[in-house]
Amino acid sequence: MTSAPTRRRRRRPSSPPPRRAAPAPVLAEPVRPGGEPRLVELDLLRFVAAFAVMAFHFMAASRSLWGDYPTEIFAPVNRVTTLGILGVELFFLISGFVILMSAWGRSLGKFAVSRISRLYPAYWFTVVALYVLYTYTDVTGFKGNLYPVHYLINLTMFQEAFGVLHAGGVFWSLWVELKFYFLISIIVVIGINLRRAMAFMWVWLVLVIVAEYLENDLVTEIVMPRQAPYFIAGMAFYLIHRVGSSVTRWGFVLVGYAFAVYAALERVQSRVDAIGLKRFPAPPEAVIVAITLIFLLMAAVALGWLAWIRWAPLTTVGALTYPLYLLHQNVSAVLIPGLRDTLNPWLLTALTMAASIVLAYLVYKLIDRPGQRLLRRILGGRRPVRNE
Repeated sequence: MTSAPTRRRRRRPSSPPPRRAAPAPVLAEPVRPGGEPRLVELDLLRFVAAFAVMAFHFMAASRSLWGDYPTEIFAPVNRVTTLGILGVELFFLISGFVILMSAWGRSLGKFAVSRISRLYPAYWFTVVALYVLYTYTDVTGFKGNLYPVHYLINLTMFQEAFGVLHAGGVFWSLWVELKFYFLISIIVVIGINLRRAMAFMWVWLVLVIVAEYLENDLVTEIVMPRQAPYFIAGMAFYLIHRVGSSVTRWGFVLVGYAFAVYAALERVQSRVDAIGLKRFPAPPEAVIVAITLIFLLMAAVALGWLAWIRWAPLTTVGALTYPLYLLHQNVSAVLIPGLRDTLNPWLLTALTMAASIVLAYLVYKLIDRPGQRLLRRILGGRRPVRNE
């Protein structure tokens, strides 16, 4: 009796091996400390702000550099360069966004370490460089009536609190930034969440109105009614980016915009009076357009409309923005007075801008980045993040 034939089991075709994913393109680091995608577009806006301030100082504001009004020398572009003064306002708006993002989920200690290590290495180098420049050379471009002890006090960044002149012309804005950090530390202590961030913004906005009414020097110094609208609107933009739009959040943006237009018009006019120009090529309507454009750019960031910007070198461009902001005026004090009689002013300005950017890059690579790492190691923090 023959056995029944065995049924052959049909072999299933083996599935093809999974394809190995193609290597991702080299982009900026995709994740920030809090686990959020890195906003490389903010690096670009930082550089735009610093370049605008540099153009203002070189081509609109500093008569002492050229021996004549720069707005006359660079008349074809003076309507644009004079608006570069508002690059600082863009910095404040970005700061409101970035500092709330940086502080979210951090303890007060970690937040303090991140701010100290971010601000001080390049700043200390700049103060020492200014002391050497104005003490041991015959350069007088932006030399203030400072003694060595004043430079020592400037190293703290608290010189304005002690009634000491700033060693650098742009240092006033760092004092404003420091006060913002101290104010936001209030909610860092108790822990930042959406409700507390919104409450903080409500209280600060009310205090701005109170400060305007009281006109008290101490209250004004703490509340900063002229700069607060930018910080508040920047924080609102971050909340829109983080949790989405709402009537209240956009309301903060609109109120901040209204206050910002008023503050910008006042600041530009005060600078016109300080420079002594009878005709300043930045009429009120141009200032309003510039502030509107600044707010629209930040709205585009908050809504993700600029998320397509992912070019890796922009992270380095953003990182060198801070030393560029600190150093550019004093580079011009060295180059422009010495070469203005031999070089075409347009060529000399381009050369001075290029030298400022190269110096800023060197300071970032050799001083700022290693200094941040060292300070974080000393203070017990983590490694620095270039885009903070």
